[in-house]
Amino acid sequence: MKTTLLVVGRTVEPHYITAINDYVQRTKHFISFDVEVIPELKNTKSLSTDQQKEKEGELIIKALQPGDVVVLLDERGKEMRSLEFAEYMKRKMNTVNKRLVFIIGGPYGFSEKVYGMAHEKISMSKMTFSHQMIRLIFVEQMYRAMSILNGGPYHHE
Repeated sequence: MKTTLLVVGRTVEPHYITAINDYVQRTKHFISFDVEVIPELKNTKSLSTDQQKEKEGELIIKALQPGDVVVLLDERGKEMRSLEFAEYMKRKMNTVNKRLVFIIGGPYGFSEKVYGMAHEKISMSKMTFSHQMIRLIFVEQMYRAMSILNGGPYHHE
């Protein structure tokens, strides 16, 4: 199984880039894991938020492959503790044949078409975080899950 984090727009803050890359590299010791970036929309001032979501949605859908299992990182998704997420990943590693794709949308969320393609939604927190920060939080949790599943010392009860 390949695992991908699909994000809209590149990460711009150098400290986030460094930390995200660190956790991605650590996670790659356990599973196939990469981050794919969909370019941010240009000239959005004349577009409504719904139009922006639709255009981003088209780019997201274009980046998906047949057989992908799509998981949206969405505030209305299921919340999990780190141990529960590790168990979730264990189940996915045993059942997903192709790619498990986690998606962080743009600033206004996802289009209805993207919601319609999603197999599941996960919420990272009841709190709101910047899109830059949620990327870091997610890759850290992915590394933590892999560390838990492999008996590493990173997570403490």
